[in-house]
Amino acid sequence: MSFLSQSRPARLLRLLPAPLALGLLLTACNSGSDKSAADTSDAAVTAAPVVALTDSASWYQQFRGVLPGSTDSITVHLQRVNEVPGENTLGRLVGFYAAADGHPYELTGDVSPTTDSLRLRDTSHELLNDQNVGPQWLLKQEGSALVGTRAGQPVRLRLLRQPVGVRFSTRTFAAAVLPRPESPQDSVFGQLSMFALVPESGASKDKLAANLARGLRGDSLESKPALSLDALWDEQLAYFTKEYRKEVAPMVSKVLADSTDDYQPLATLSYEQEANTYVLWNEGDLLSIGYFGYDFSGGAHGIYGTYVRSYDTRTGRALGYNDIFKPGTRPQLEGILGRYARPALGLKDGASMAGKLFKNSLPATRNVYLTSGGAVFVYLPYEVASYAQGEISVFVPYSALQAVLKPGLPISSGQAVARN
Repeated sequence: MSFLSQSRPARLLRLLPAPLALGLLLTACNSGSDKSAADTSDAAVTAAPVVALTDSASWYQQFRGVLPGSTDSITVHLQRVNEVPGENTLGRLVGFYAAADGHPYELTGDVSPTTDSLRLRDTSHELLNDQNVGPQWLLKQEGSALVGTRAGQPVRLRLLRQPVGVRFSTRTFAAAVLPRPESPQDSVFGQLSMFALVPESGASKDKLAANLARGLRGDSLESKPALSLDALWDEQLAYFTKEYRKEVAPMVSKVLADSTDDYQPLATLSYEQEANTYVLWNEGDLLSIGYFGYDFSGGAHGIYGTYVRSYDTRTGRALGYNDIFKPGTRPQLEGILGRYARPALGLKDGASMAGKLFKNSLPATRNVYLTSGGAVFVYLPYEVASYAQGEISVFVPYSALQAVLKPGLPISSGQAVARN
């Protein structure tokens, strides 16, 4: 068991987005230009990276269109994140779109390596069928538009030349490294990556950029200077180089030295870790970001989770739980969550939640973000349910939260939250 996977799941909110690297050398690209990191201080070695990743194809874009069977247009926020070494795709896709009530619906997918088409699927539980499968989007690029089908019906998404909210550029950092640099013939190596969003618009873009870097690091203190993305990567890279090699190199040597055993579980020592920054909401004065972390350190499966945070783009200030909700309202909030959790769990009104959760109730997590129409409470795997239930997101409209919300939040004036 690894140094990270030994952490209790309840601590994942703090740990997953933070130290993310396992390797020594870095290939970091911004707008197609390569930049390599050097020595790792106390973990100084000179192994070359096994693979190098560029981010010339990474992007964050917004598209506008109408869903089949609907008359209301939607804005689809879509990000293309470069492929992780070993994956048979040209890049992964993540994103969301929202109904008129501000309820976000999540999308995930990839770019096909054979047809260069974008394959997406709705993953929000409210849209899943009895087999837990959501509607599939099959899209091809035509000029600046995405054209294809959703659930077999035609759909066309046009690129927004003037995107709503904050404009972003992207940066990708990635490396792969041998645990025994003196043995380049080894087939075992650690894979690591980081995808970051860089604000390009707004009067407070510098403060916002600093806060996004803090969030990616897992640091919520705005009183201390934020690391640059390059410095953050170097810091994590140095730490995990030492830890990965200290843990994995002896195991590789032991397995290869045992010639009497035909079973050599080397694949379990090819660790993977990543940390990504995802847009969860981006409109008006409100930006919500998800900091996604994944760690595979041997065993049956990896562990993942998304730490979320909203920001007032007028000031760049982060909005935590205590900035959103009035003091002493947690019991009231938990009662509200009980009414809205069932659709997110695929349950009918009045059904017991004990079959999906550890208990027949849902605590008020501090891992919450805002949209134009409500708040989304995000629960990590193992936090309130089994790993099989995955990450759970519960949307609660502002109409149900009036009594517990603080005034002055950066949401549209049409919502039912008074400003003092």
